[in-house]
Amino acid sequence: MNVCSATTLPRDDAIRFLARREYSRAELWQRLSAKGHAAEAIEACLDSLVELDLQSDSRFAESFVRSRVLRGQGPRRICADLGQRGVGRALISEALQAVEVEVDWFELASEVLARRFADPGDTLKDRARRERFLVGRGFDFDQLRHAMSHAWDDS
Repeated sequence: MNVCSATTLPRDDAIRFLARREYSRAELWQRLSAKGHAAEAIEACLDSLVELDLQSDSRFAESFVRSRVLRGQGPRRICADLGQRGVGRALISEALQAVEVEVDWFELASEVLARRFADPGDTLKDRARRERFLVGRGFDFDQLRHAMSHAWDDS
């Protein structure tokens, strides 16, 4: 096994990272590389961690989606953020489908909008601000329209 700069092995550093939270393979690769580990040692380490089920992009994606839903983010933003973290489209799709049983994106958009703004706004500028807020959160046009119509309904 290759030894990094001082005395730590890529596996030791990877285990320390994974003890805190789930990481995608690409994120771990970047972090281990930044610590000065050799590329071939990193690849071997990551392959070993995947084989032992200590690292899983699927598990990472599912955990990530759930945490972002709790933050009030929409599916478009979640997809983009997972893509930036090196997760493949198939895994992103699977993770989103796994939560769709529990999450109504239209209701989530309405709840997020109602929490942020007390009313739909009196002017076009106010309504545009609310729409930009939802788009920035990652909701699509249909979810945005639903939220703008139902966020302040008395239920």
